[in-house]
Amino acid sequence: MAFSASYSLALLSFILFSFTSWGTEARGFPISSLISKELYDTIFLHKDNNACPAKNFYTYDSFIKASRCFPRFGNTGSLTTRKREIAAFLGQISHETTGGWPTAPDGPYAWGLCFKEEVNPQSVYCDSSNTEWPCYPGKSYNGRGPIQLSWNFNYGPAGKALGFDGLKNPEIVSNNSLIAFKTALWFWMTEQNPKPSCHNVMVGRYAPTEADIAANRTAGYGLVTNIINGLECGKPNDGRVNDRIGYFQRYAKLFNVDTGPNLDCENQKSY
Repeated sequence: MAFSASYSLALLSFILFSFTSWGTEARGFPISSLISKELYDTIFLHKDNNACPAKNFYTYDSFIKASRCFPRFGNTGSLTTRKREIAAFLGQISHETTGGWPTAPDGPYAWGLCFKEEVNPQSVYCDSSNTEWPCYPGKSYNGRGPIQLSWNFNYGPAGKALGFDGLKNPEIVSNNSLIAFKTALWFWMTEQNPKPSCHNVMVGRYAPTEADIAANRTAGYGLVTNIINGLECGKPNDGRVNDRIGYFQRYAKLFNVDTGPNLDCENQKSY
């Protein structure tokens, strides 16, 4: 049977698309296929509790819409890897915004996304030595959003990447749910040399340097903690690190995946 040139080209394009879709980038599967609204609400059981200042702020729709701006998030590697990365991300942002306590209803790890802004910040988080992202007079770059974005040198590039003025209008991160989630995913996906991206660590694309090896920065959830807040690392049995792990373990179980090795950063040097 003879085929026209246009048909042959279309067939070839289909074959190539089908082949690449089975590679490490699972292009055809949106995040919503891995985390339904029902699962999201189960994970964040109390985010809309009356006691939470972020009540009704962190919506499922905003999370899904934000994830579409970062197509590699939760979309790289095997199904297990993809689920584990999502669980790790949610575990970290849960600690950053936790409203839980040891005897909290449903346990301490059911209270993620309770806060949208740092409570009683101790400073305005302005690094005046950073001339690339200069602080704007009267503005505070304290923790906001799911990842608690902090410092002018994070607000500036996040805003540039996402289309808002992070230096003049940092408040938007705690006033706009979609932008809030976008900043958290931006931080997660973006390499900040010498730090690798959290994404690359969780999907097996972390290539340690000689300095990383000397500092015992081994791949795993603990290294992600080191990237986000290295001040917690190098300390035995740190309560903050344990809280991050507790959230991750609960979520990994809900996703029916294992957590992988190296959960803490007790023996790692910070960046």
